[in-house]
Amino acid sequence: MKFHSTQNSIYQIYPSSPTMKFLAFLYNPNSLTVALVAVSLAVFVIKVHGRRVPDKRRYHPVAGTILNQLFHFNRLHDYMTDLTRKHTTYRLLSLFISEVYTANPVNVEYILKTNFLNYGKGLYHFNILTDLMGDGIFAVDGEKWRHQRKAASYEFSTKVLREFSSAVFKSNAIKLAEIVSEAAISNRTIEIQDLFMKSTLDSVFKIVLGVELDTMCGTYEEGTKFSKAFDEAVQLLCIDEFVYKLIRSKIEQVQKSQDDLPMKKGDILSRFLEVKETNPKYLKDIILSFKRLYKKSGKATNLRNSSTIDGIAASLSEEALDKMKYLHAALTETLRLYPAVPLDGKLCTSDDTLPDGFSVRKGDLVGYQPYAMGRMKFIWGDDAEVFRPERWLDKNGIFQQESPFKFTAFQAGPRICLGKEFAYRQMKIFCAVLLGSHKFKLADQKKPVNYRTMLTLHIDGGLHLHASQRLKESKFQDTMNVS
Repeated sequence: MKFHSTQNSIYQIYPSSPTMKFLAFLYNPNSLTVALVAVSLAVFVIKVHGRRVPDKRRYHPVAGTILNQLFHFNRLHDYMTDLTRKHTTYRLLSLFISEVYTANPVNVEYILKTNFLNYGKGLYHFNILTDLMGDGIFAVDGEKWRHQRKAASYEFSTKVLREFSSAVFKSNAIKLAEIVSEAAISNRTIEIQDLFMKSTLDSVFKIVLGVELDTMCGTYEEGTKFSKAFDEAVQLLCIDEFVYKLIRSKIEQVQKSQDDLPMKKGDILSRFLEVKETNPKYLKDIILSFKRLYKKSGKATNLRNSSTIDGIAASLSEEALDKMKYLHAALTETLRLYPAVPLDGKLCTSDDTLPDGFSVRKGDLVGYQPYAMGRMKFIWGDDAEVFRPERWLDKNGIFQQESPFKFTAFQAGPRICLGKEFAYRQMKIFCAVLLGSHKFKLADQKKPVNYRTMLTLHIDGGLHLHASQRLKESKFQDTMNVS
């Protein structure tokens, strides 16, 4: 195993975490003291935790240490799923912070809703996220979070933004389908994960900033640089400089047009400027945070044939999207098993006792596990690991919601994902356009598809597909509307 790739992956999970920095050091094969340090650390951790003054409170069972996470790093989420099968909630011992992980929906509801104020980002997570997100909604607690949440909640509920976002999604879905068509005609393999990421970034920037980033086609050089910088999350100066430039330009446009007739703007930045929010840093932090709301992807079924890609997109009205019950179920089932964020954590701010009767201490990292929860039989039944969209449909083929504390792909409680409905709208539009116009198959049918351990769930090495165009005269069953 190459050190640099593993070390970078570790940093992508908790880039400034002292634990992860230490793990990165341990993974350096050039260090001759790794084995000795590892053994010494294990002994030290056990002794330190063993010397704590005993009390009458009960604590969750210890399932291992951070060293175990290190040894299983390339399959970390599956390793933690194995631990969850043994202990619904467990602890991992660490030098710097005690970590508690749970897959118990009752505990999850308590952490994310019932005792919400006791489990926040805290300085621990703020220090990790602040370089990239600044004071954005994903990094802060308290009044800063409440202010952004209130403003964003209003904007996400407006008809103007819904209609504007749908138009943007359709436009970019058409653009992506045309790229796929060119590859199909020339019999070239496509890497669909990269294309989805670029199309999502293009969509988000158009919706949030009103700017055509066009990373899919690479026509905007600065936009392409920004895309690479954000994905790697290391070229922070480039990110700040690019977004500040766009904000300054937008402010100037608004100031120059004050004497003109008012115009309804669809993008989020313009709407924030309309309410006199002009602090560039604050706007930058909010905008970069909004990008995270759209990092979703999924699968779909077929759509009734249309003669052109544009024709398919034009047929996707809000009413048509609402009727796509099976597609909605298939996307939800995908997110149940492969959530965009496989592991999420909060910081316990005062000693507490969870509903399962076990205690947690002030300063503990308390995490819930969407990836593991999707594979638990006690939550989903004996077929928990089977991809079965029908589990989300009633006997009439109508989609049935589950508790957000059971299906945690969009978080839950006061911090539930504001972009949930936008994510579904984007996934449905892209799936309908792509699968209504093309057929797809794996470029290498025998090659295993594995994830890369990082903050979000990515396919290691991407997903390489062959696409073929559907015949115009073909008739396709509309499985969007039936179970």
